[in-house]
Amino acid sequence: MTTRSLGSGMEEEGASEAQANTKVLHVYSTEYTNLKPQNINWQTTANRQAHLTDRYSSQELILRRGQPFTFSLTFNRLLRSGESLGFIASTGPSPSESAKTKAVFPLSSGTSGGSWYAQLLSQRDNTLTISISSPASAPIGWYTLSLQVSSQGNNFTLKLGMFILLFNPWSQADSVFMNNQAEREEYVLQDAGAIFVGSTNRISMVGWNFGQFEGDILNICLSILDSSLNFRRDPATDVARRGDPKYVGRVLSAMVNSNDDNGVIAGNWSGNYTGGRDPRNWNGSVEILKDWKNSGFRPVRYGQCWVFAGTLNTVLRSFGIPSRVITNFNSAHDTDRNLSVDVYYDPMGNPLDKGSDSVWNFHVWNEAWFVRNDLGSTYNGWQVLDATPQERSQGVFQCGPASVTAVREGDVHLDFDMPFIFAEVNADRITWIYDARRNSQRQNSSETDTIGRYISTKAVGSYSRMDVTEKYKYPEGSRQERQVFDKALGKLKPSRTFGPTSATEVERDEREPSISGVFKVTGILAVGKEVNLALMLKNLTRDIKTVTVNMTAWTIVYNGTLVHEVWKDSITISLDPEEEVMQPVKITYAQYEKYLKADNMIRTTAVCQASDEAEVVVERDIILDNPTLTLELLDQAQVRKPVNVQMLFSNPLDEPVKNCVLMVEGSGLLLGSLKIDVPTLRPKERSRVRFEILPTRSGTKQLLADFSCNKFPAIKAMLSVDVAE
Repeated sequence: MTTRSLGSGMEEEGASEAQANTKVLHVYSTEYTNLKPQNINWQTTANRQAHLTDRYSSQELILRRGQPFTFSLTFNRLLRSGESLGFIASTGPSPSESAKTKAVFPLSSGTSGGSWYAQLLSQRDNTLTISISSPASAPIGWYTLSLQVSSQGNNFTLKLGMFILLFNPWSQADSVFMNNQAEREEYVLQDAGAIFVGSTNRISMVGWNFGQFEGDILNICLSILDSSLNFRRDPATDVARRGDPKYVGRVLSAMVNSNDDNGVIAGNWSGNYTGGRDPRNWNGSVEILKDWKNSGFRPVRYGQCWVFAGTLNTVLRSFGIPSRVITNFNSAHDTDRNLSVDVYYDPMGNPLDKGSDSVWNFHVWNEAWFVRNDLGSTYNGWQVLDATPQERSQGVFQCGPASVTAVREGDVHLDFDMPFIFAEVNADRITWIYDARRNSQRQNSSETDTIGRYISTKAVGSYSRMDVTEKYKYPEGSRQERQVFDKALGKLKPSRTFGPTSATEVERDEREPSISGVFKVTGILAVGKEVNLALMLKNLTRDIKTVTVNMTAWTIVYNGTLVHEVWKDSITISLDPEEEVMQPVKITYAQYEKYLKADNMIRTTAVCQASDEAEVVVERDIILDNPTLTLELLDQAQVRKPVNVQMLFSNPLDEPVKNCVLMVEGSGLLLGSLKIDVPTLRPKERSRVRFEILPTRSGTKQLLADFSCNKFPAIKAMLSVDVAE
């Protein structure tokens, strides 16, 4: 039990006020000799259980809005007639009743819906048990609760303590209410998850530690709001708007990237991550958020889309907003709002950075669940929020919330950032051949069904992939899908321009191509091995065709950023009528090893030209597999009992691997993260590393590992650990 005097000293206590259940209050003023509160019992444990906030490992009183909490106040004597009690709940630097950041309310015997109220539940001698409830629309954040005593013409106010108020997806009156219990458990309370990455022909999964209940994470998340541009410009208005998940989500989409506001993570897609960490090496958000706070709120280097999305997911769940991570494969980045993505090649088969449209192998964003009072109930439910800094919105790198229903229906005129998100899943892809010598470009092909594939999220209650593509658009090739596309185009009419807007000469060849081509994989795709593909070329006519083929292979980053050309070849092939030939492609490890990034991606391209005809562009992105990293639990896991884990890794290369580091983390299994330096591994050598974890919570927990070395920048492993009480 802690004793503190009242007065100026109490104001300085800050967050620690709510940390102990019981406080003894001493009033040292002669003026108030009559009625004196002597101690307060916050009933923290019971309140946190009732408010489903008992998983937060910080000790504060954490409450959900629209739901009563109970505490008891003991006075030096009984209340007399003419004496009354009231309360003040306030939040933010300049609380005001008009902004609903301050509420003054009496202690009464009844209840009052929709506003702050205090109810006397029972009185035993000098101890009053009181219930206080907040409105289901109250701003979230830190609150101060003060007591007002009116006694014999004297009025005085005494600060009782502080608590944190969060969104309440369990309350029907709250705008984030989610009816399904299994979904609430997954999208609010699950502190570990999975993010899908890769490409359309090779989808894989990485684990992510959201860790929203860890140590100081909730307080760090609240400080993200206090670091925003909106708060810095006008703190009173910003705090007043924190009751609206739409507003909070948009602010967070700006703050999780560092582009305008010293936000949490600096993005980097260059392939060079000097001065920071390769984005693939993160295992979760906890370390990122702690690094941001511990560095004095300087941006953490570096992130890419899944890092932004994983971190935003942590912040949303910590505030009580149901949220999930979404991956869109073949994601369009349409910069000119014309719903077409222009992709360029030169006649030699090299992909070009010309024009700023691009197609990402995959792109990751978030969906948050809440009602859209601004748009109407049709658009309630999942809303897209994207913290990856791609395009400015209202002058700031922020994106959303955009209703998923509105995306599906092509309602691109609605707030927020609808045209950009619609294009990500439903743009047309137009391929151009650009000839620098002639300063001309030819439209090569137009595809309506390649953008926005296999839109994926983790299933509720399991680690399987759930496909949500039909939530974003009608089936590709269906009449409805094209109608929606045309409707969206109609709403954006002024900015629609076909093809590039530069001064180059544009040509079109309307004839159907006479040849077709496809790259096939003919061997194992693994880092350290030769890449074996075959270009299958087919003559579609009954004439003999002579075809010139220019081929290249580039290492790339997953968003299409070109890293380095690693192979090229030019050949001429004669095709008999309707003949199909197979042209082998071999890329050695020596050719690609220096230029391969942590994505392990290589883009192969062939520009095939039969005489006097338009080129046919054949493209395939391949992903090389890393060697396997295995985690094994060596004993049964129990709460507060150390348990040994073993990591196994074999060097598959004919050369040593150096600078090996193993990073391990997992909420409820480790405090913070574990970094282990692993000795250099000789060619083909097997490594076995043992380490200890200390589970702090029972249930199924997720242990995540990242192994990096000079030859393999990021190898991932994930282990489910069932922790017994």
